[in-house]
Amino acid sequence: MAEVSVCSNGGGTELSPEDERILIRDIAIAAETSSKEGDTFYLITQRWWQNWIEYVNQDPQNGATDGFSSLEHCNLIGSSKRPASIDNSDLIHDANPEDSNVITEIHDSLLEGRDYVLLPQEVWNKLHSWYGGGPTLPRKVISSGLSQTELAVEVYPLRLQLLVMPKGDHSTIRISKKETIAELHRKACEIFNLNSEQVCIWDYYGQRKHALMDDLDKTLDDANIQMDQDILVEVLNNANGTALSGYKSSIQDNGSSKKEACSILLEPSKSSLSIAGGFSASMGASKSFTTEVTLGQDLISTARDLDNPPVISCVVTRGSSGGLTGLMNLGNTCFMNSAIQCLVHTPEFAKYFRDNYHQEINWQNPLGMVGELALAFGELLRKLWASGRTPVSPRPFKAKLARFAPQFSGYNQHDSQELLAFLLDGLHEDLNRVKHRPYIKSRDADGRPDEEVADEYWANHIARNDSIIVDVCQGQYKSTLVCPVCNKISVTFDPFMYLSLPIQATTTRSMKVTVFSSDGSARPFACTVNVPKQGRCRDLIHALSNACSLKNSEELKLAEVRNHLFHRFFEDPLVSLSMIKDDDHLAAYKIPKLGKRTLLLRLIHRRQELLHDRETSDNPTAARWKPYGIPLVSLVLYYDAFSGGDIQRVVWRMLSPMLKTENLAQANSADTGITLGTSDASHGSNSLEESINAVADSTVKAGGRSKAVTLLKLPLKLVDENNECIDLAVEEKALNLSSSLASILVYLDWSKELLEKCGTHFLQNLPEVCKIGHLNKKARTEPLSLYNCLEAFLREEPLVPEDMWYCPQCKEQRQASKKLDLWRLPEVLVIHLKRFSYSRSMKHKLETFVNFPIHDFDLTNYIANKNNTRRQLYELYALTNHYGGMGSGHYTAHIKLLDENRWYNFDDSHISLINEEEVKSAAAYVLFYRRVKNADAVIDGQPGAGYDNGSSCK
Repeated sequence: MAEVSVCSNGGGTELSPEDERILIRDIAIAAETSSKEGDTFYLITQRWWQNWIEYVNQDPQNGATDGFSSLEHCNLIGSSKRPASIDNSDLIHDANPEDSNVITEIHDSLLEGRDYVLLPQEVWNKLHSWYGGGPTLPRKVISSGLSQTELAVEVYPLRLQLLVMPKGDHSTIRISKKETIAELHRKACEIFNLNSEQVCIWDYYGQRKHALMDDLDKTLDDANIQMDQDILVEVLNNANGTALSGYKSSIQDNGSSKKEACSILLEPSKSSLSIAGGFSASMGASKSFTTEVTLGQDLISTARDLDNPPVISCVVTRGSSGGLTGLMNLGNTCFMNSAIQCLVHTPEFAKYFRDNYHQEINWQNPLGMVGELALAFGELLRKLWASGRTPVSPRPFKAKLARFAPQFSGYNQHDSQELLAFLLDGLHEDLNRVKHRPYIKSRDADGRPDEEVADEYWANHIARNDSIIVDVCQGQYKSTLVCPVCNKISVTFDPFMYLSLPIQATTTRSMKVTVFSSDGSARPFACTVNVPKQGRCRDLIHALSNACSLKNSEELKLAEVRNHLFHRFFEDPLVSLSMIKDDDHLAAYKIPKLGKRTLLLRLIHRRQELLHDRETSDNPTAARWKPYGIPLVSLVLYYDAFSGGDIQRVVWRMLSPMLKTENLAQANSADTGITLGTSDASHGSNSLEESINAVADSTVKAGGRSKAVTLLKLPLKLVDENNECIDLAVEEKALNLSSSLASILVYLDWSKELLEKCGTHFLQNLPEVCKIGHLNKKARTEPLSLYNCLEAFLREEPLVPEDMWYCPQCKEQRQASKKLDLWRLPEVLVIHLKRFSYSRSMKHKLETFVNFPIHDFDLTNYIANKNNTRRQLYELYALTNHYGGMGSGHYTAHIKLLDENRWYNFDDSHISLINEEEVKSAAAYVLFYRRVKNADAVIDGQPGAGYDNGSSCK
């Protein structure tokens, strides 16, 4: 977090637009860096936020859709009308409850950055105090992700349907998924005015008793409760513990409730599938009650679908009986819709799931989803291939998906490829024809031919994994590991579902950093170095060290400077360079290596800014000190008699090459100045102290001789542990600092007179890390071939340290080199272009255009199996696209209807005809290729002539 001036004077009660911008920016940065679970954020309409940004003079070139980042780089270019009061009415339903305890309902399909912005509580409070309005839409920060270490704002708390048995009452509530079952139990009793001792609640997912919710300390998230599902509130009879309607309760004194509450899964016939994707069988409920609940659910679902009115495309096709049905966006579900459309339009899957696939469902597979995922996908596929053009709501499928993969629950944006990987694996396990997997121990190659070993590995794989997914999507590659010590070679043949190819169009990155010397030996200079694009901070520091001839006794302190303050120091050498943006401003400080009794001195420059009365702008009413220039870093040696004079000497040493030193010498006494000479290094003689106390250019030469001079005292203020400013004008004053301090903060307050006398030209501005306009145009536009990406994937590379290989000959972990070769290719080849690179919790997107073939994707020369005599030719039939950046991006799909031989763009519920030339773009993310039948027959023919057009899937 950036330092804040603690010695500033207060301002007036009414702020100017610029003051509003600066204050909100500072509050936002402070709030977001300290966000934690349980904090409150507030939704504010994007329309009002945009008006406010324009009012505080946002640079229109920067835009405001990225939230607070727009406040960091805006330029003052004019002003616009002050916004009216905050109006969030476009985010909410027209009719909302007047009860203040009930959460205000917002529309289901809102998108962050398009419809709303999330504000920390401190920012909302400040804006609301200035402008008023509403309604107030608070949301809590919760932990999320598989490891529960990521923070997310729960914009859409769970919406649950409470159904009371036997009375038949029902109510809809909103509750956080991080609330406990005990809180849900309490709310249910409160809403229906029930005695808590007479009530038990059930997970009524799919309108059947799935599980008794009796672990009151468990959260709803841990209990896998999903959006829009039913919760059964069962009222028991006091006398005998049975339900009033005669249903037997599963609550037993001997603790057998959980056993009796286990769901009993029946294999349904084709006709037993309900519209909601669940099962029509009711577990012990009366026929009349089941009918009532089902009817209520249908009405509720219909009402919800009215919130997302279908957009019926005007596409007219000839001879097509299906396949042009869109999927409604439920709120950031474009990632799911694009992946589903590609799978649905895979001819082999379309045929399989419209036949009687139920007989292949593996109901006992512990690695599967007891058939529920396959049933939900099959039902959705049938709806999408049915005649008609009305978009389908994937809500039931999404609920089923989130039940088995909680990482995809809620309404946040997710990675389409990650969802695709889960779907393919989950469908395989649900449809695995192998009911009892045999244990098979792999044999070593022992010099046997690769063909024999590969066939053995594949046979072992099929003996345990046999499904439509394996038939269509799985291939095999050869993996060769070589020990760097004993040259032991290990060969395995492993299956793959898809290929993740790296994008390596540009492997290096040019970065500009300004280098400062703390000993006053040189003026600052901008240094441009080339580093690995996916490198780490240690790569940048190493490159800078070579460029600036860093001595063995020195080290570089790398920092990001923002708004004339230190925003962050890059202490961790493993931090990814992707965390440094092109428009950041970096400084590197050459300092002696840290030793005992040394402190890091951070010097912040400030200058006075006059505040004017709004009514009489001519007369300044007050002044305040505002950060200015480039902050500096040096080391000071801390000893018992450490005083302000020592800090004065260190600061002068840093500044000496950058100021107009000929104006600084004073002829008067030491009362008005500080003496510098060649004998300053008086507190020790070791090399560290000598390097710290070296005067360098701080002496003034006259007649070829060096002599001590008296320089102006600098107006320095030291910030102590209590955030109090200590005036360092008295150099003899000893400073009593805590021995635990690692650094000190000093302000240098530049008066107007001192600025005129000294001059601070070299301390004015830092250049950006990289000017986009200065990039080599060829480097930015040169296309990368898909073949290049494949070759990079197959290239021999050493394993990363996290994937060390155990060498059986050395009997130790080794960082072996690994080489991949394609051996057996599937009927459908799925290729994932790795556009997203990861750095801890951050993702960075590569916008590189990859030139991928639509026809005749020839992989014949990439097959290592020499017995292969077939030509390996593929045709593109579908792909997903990702547009925009992280968080606010959007997914679509391009799909070729094979019976029409025409391409369509699937954008959620919108479907439009496109030309083949429009298929290729820099947004391509996951590519779907299908093997060309009789490939040898089309060598001299028209592209795609031998392609199976999937007529069986009409």
